[in-house]
Amino acid sequence: MPERNSDPAERVEPARPAAGVVIRRTVESDWPQVKALRLEMLADTPLAYLETVEHALRRREWEWRAWARDGSSPESITVAAITAEGRWIGTMMSKVPHGQRGAFLYGVYVAPDHRGTSAGVTDALLTRIEEWALGRGDTLTLEVNEQNPRAVAAYRNRGFVETGVTRPYPLDPSLRELEMRKRLR
Repeated sequence: MPERNSDPAERVEPARPAAGVVIRRTVESDWPQVKALRLEMLADTPLAYLETVEHALRRREWEWRAWARDGSSPESITVAAITAEGRWIGTMMSKVPHGQRGAFLYGVYVAPDHRGTSAGVTDALLTRIEEWALGRGDTLTLEVNEQNPRAVAAYRNRGFVETGVTRPYPLDPSLRELEMRKRLR
């Protein structure tokens, strides 16, 4: 799917497609799709994110525009997986937290009908994130809820290991977030 924005400053090259899917960075004009995918992911796996559907529905248009625009900023990256028909089926975001070395992975989602190693969507998104993260350090770190074994297994299969660091899940402190890290070099 070609970039919809004709502004050369916002034009980005898509990463390698997986099974006919284009992987590319988000730009401001993508905000309606960014919003729709965020609402889908929050409804699909609520404990995987630090936000509720109710909170996301209260966001204003300017917030969604900023979120989409930040996907192509020098400080962060948000990539989307988009089918040839234009359906947004996955996303990942990364940035380097202030004062830290190495990138952090956030907001990972792939639609249920495109999950799994054979679909290749997760791997294509992660490859693009890792390429970006390599320019910012040697590691990629994430947190995953202990009650999400499918995600923990998927990250392990892609080279992430648990660091032993845990913290309470902010939306339910009785649950824990597990820190996992992957060495990129």
